Amino acid sequence: MKVSTKGRYSLRLLIDLAEHNTGEYIPLKEISERQNISVKYLEQIVNQLGKAGYLNSVRGPQGGYKLSKAPKEYIIGDILRIMEGSFAPISCLQDTKNQCERYNECATISFWEGLYEVIDDYINQFTLQDLVDKHTEKRKWDYTI
Repeated sequence: MKVSTKGRYSLRLLIDLAEHNTGEYIPLKEISERQNISVKYLEQIVNQLGKAGYLNSVRGPQGGYKLSKAPKEYIIGDILRIMEGSFAPISCLQDTKNQCERYNECATISFWEGLYEVIDDYINQFTLQDLVDKHTEKRKWDYTI
C-alpha cells in the first residue's frame, strides 16, 4: 500500500486551511506558496474535496477556499479514501460482502482481513484537528538559537 501525492497533499492542504482559518476564503496561490505545491495540482485536489463536501469555495478576486466544517469533524481515513479509494490490501476485500468464490477455502483471507482492519482502524482514529494539533506542537519545539 502506498499513498499517492494526491493523498498526502490533500492532508497538507486541509491542515493549511485549518491553521490559517480567519473566516475568510484563502486563495490557492497562498497555499501553494506555503506548501510548495503547484496551483495546478492543488486545483485537482480541491475539485475532488469540494465535490465530496469538504471545502467551500468562492470565485473571483476575493475568492478562495475554506473548510466546510470544523477540523475535528474530518476523519483522516475518509479524506484518504476520497483521494485514494479503498485501502483494502487485496481486491476481494473491496466489496462490503466478499464476492470471491474461494473465500471459504482461502488459507490467507483471515490474514488479509486482519491487515485491512488494522489499516482502517488506524486511519480512522485521527481527525484533521489531531494533525493540526500535532503540527502546532512540533513547531512549538522547532526553533534555533
